[in-house]
Amino acid sequence: MPGVVLVVEDEQKIRDLLRRTFERAGFAVLTAGTGAAALEAAAGSAPDLVVLDLGLPDISGEEVARELRDRGNVPILVLTARSSDEDRIRGLELGVDDYVTKPFSPREVVLRVQAILRRGAGGAAPEPPRRSLGAGELVIDEVRHEVLVRGAAVDLTPTEWGLLAALAGTPGRAFSRYELINRVRGYEFEGYERVVDSHVKNLRRKLERDPHQPAILETVSGVGYRLGLTIDA
Repeated sequence: MPGVVLVVEDEQKIRDLLRRTFERAGFAVLTAGTGAAALEAAAGSAPDLVVLDLGLPDISGEEVARELRDRGNVPILVLTARSSDEDRIRGLELGVDDYVTKPFSPREVVLRVQAILRRGAGGAAPEPPRRSLGAGELVIDEVRHEVLVRGAAVDLTPTEWGLLAALAGTPGRAFSRYELINRVRGYEFEGYERVVDSHVKNLRRKLERDPHQPAILETVSGVGYRLGLTIDA
């Protein structure tokens, strides 16, 4: 599993500590102390995951996360000294994959990164390995870790993949937000309802013909969400 991690942290001691911890876990590590340096490094090296501090001296971490999301689907784990529930939820609503507050255990950060990368490798994918739904409207291929929408490949973040895989495992079944976040992350955290809603909104932009009138990811009033397509024979 180890790959390339970009650590974006303005405090030299924390940056060096994370670098050493990731290297001991077998990762190749890139580092950046500013938002501008982080975006340059991400563009030039295509890391497998970004560990991103929100309190950067030039560009805000939120802006860096938005720019990374606009460019692609690299997983992001946020680090921040902001500890309120509202701050955590705002961070997750940016479309990041996890959130750790300072002070933190470097080992915990590595374990969370490993969990994100496992999800991205298809650990939560549906069975059978390749599933076609809605007369080919949506195809989920576990082996290739690929999603096709009307024949075109769509890139998903690990969290988006996990949500779609959970819903596609039982098309037509309504899943609560609590069920979905636990299937995707394996644990509960404050504000999960808003976080699931944010990721579903992002998924709809990628999957639906009209995100405002979704036919694939349907809202079930008072419950949560379901996949509105049937499995092809």
